[in-house]
Amino acid sequence: MIKFLDLQKINHEFREELLAACASVIDSGWYISGGGLAAFERDFARYCGAEHCIGVANGLDALVLTLRAWKELGRLKDGDEVIVPANTYIASVLAITENRLVPVLVEPDEHSYNLSPTKVRSAVTERTRAILPVHLYGRLADMPELMAIADQHNLLVLEDSAQAHGASIGGRRAGSWGHASGFSFYPGKNLGALGDAGAITTNDAKLAEVLCALRNYGSHEKYKNLYTGVNSRLDEIQAAMLSVKLKYLDEHVSRRRHIARAYLDEVKNPAVQLPTWENTEQHVWHLFVVRSSRRSELQEHLTAAGVQTLIHYPIPPHKQDAYRNYSSLSLPLTERIHQEVLSLPMDPTLSMDEVGGVIDALNSFK
Repeated sequence: MIKFLDLQKINHEFREELLAACASVIDSGWYISGGGLAAFERDFARYCGAEHCIGVANGLDALVLTLRAWKELGRLKDGDEVIVPANTYIASVLAITENRLVPVLVEPDEHSYNLSPTKVRSAVTERTRAILPVHLYGRLADMPELMAIADQHNLLVLEDSAQAHGASIGGRRAGSWGHASGFSFYPGKNLGALGDAGAITTNDAKLAEVLCALRNYGSHEKYKNLYTGVNSRLDEIQAAMLSVKLKYLDEHVSRRRHIARAYLDEVKNPAVQLPTWENTEQHVWHLFVVRSSRRSELQEHLTAAGVQTLIHYPIPPHKQDAYRNYSSLSLPLTERIHQEVLSLPMDPTLSMDEVGGVIDALNSFK
């Protein structure tokens, strides 16, 4: 079986370094909010091109706490509208509703699967206060255009960069475009921890200060609480793991692009709709997602051929029971995308023979 993603094999590349980093943390006796976290925050901020990085427990918390911090700073209030793509993973929407804000679900661009600036312009109302672009599948959204819209209407921009570590436009990376950005380091991400982990990047020193308190029970100083915060800290062990793997992120992204180029060049089956790519650094290929009106048949065919696939994501947020009050929305493109998408193996450790096996299986589908 050609695995969709082989985390054991990926992490085996760094095994000795990971073990040494883990041992260093164990031997230090300092496991929360220590020097390892500070070092990773410094290095990841520098990698993204941002002034500040605040490590948190997971990617959802990164989004939730950023919106919460803007409320604490008086930049958002209950009932404000946040524009978000309708075809995202539910976490992007959960972060909005968790803060008693109103998600405005917008259809994506059909080719990039990201927010369409044209549709965002049409969705702006007098109640709009923020845009939450999602860099879906690892492709950076059209941030120059989205930032221009935000500047025109004085809107906040929170990038959901959970799948886009290292993606860039004109040399400017995900995490440095918006007023803030939330990252996930879930193990399967391009930069994955060995457990849950997340971070926020920003150039706003005041926002960073509030976030540092919110993640730590609302406190900058022990037993003195400025806010009703939470416990959402990126621990020393995960920071150490991420510091090791950050050194190899660009190399792994390069491998992913090489695999994506092979898929795009060699899959010739008209029953399989391929994603678009202009050979730029805008895409880091966290996922390689094809579409087919016969998805179930295609997935069964690939399984029989020894190719593991996954569906990201089978049900859009507005059709989830959790958001049944949005179920009557007319979002036909989003619903069609969710009914047709299928994610192929995308793993930096795949051999070109394995990639060829996936290509042959796709081309033999009838």
